[in-house]
Amino acid sequence: MRHRSKKNILGRTSAPRRQLLRSLAISLITYGRMTTSEAKAKALRPFVERVVTRGRAASLANRRHLLATLGNEQAVQKILTQLGPRYARRPGGYTRITRLGRRAGDASQQALIEFV
Repeated sequence: MRHRSKKNILGRTSAPRRQLLRSLAISLITYGRMTTSEAKAKALRPFVERVVTRGRAASLANRRHLLATLGNEQAVQKILTQLGPRYARRPGGYTRITRLGRRAGDASQQALIEFV
């Protein structure tokens, strides 16, 4: 049965989907905003929310967990030094998704995802 297993699989198996979310999260953390498809932005939002929530407390355990999740030292450093303290008092909702319209090539719905 598939009770309560709602998630967007993005046409990939689990390992490529995990790598896609990891690379999208690193790009979003590095640049602060990015344009992607709406489906990918909606799948990325909970992943990034969990990562930023983990980075609010700069402990060694959290650093190791973020390194295992993202695999990028610069992104982890930015989370722990900039994003974590910025959202320390905010109870979630660190990202915003804005619809941009359809892409000219294949008419897929585009979205801008950025930190609030």
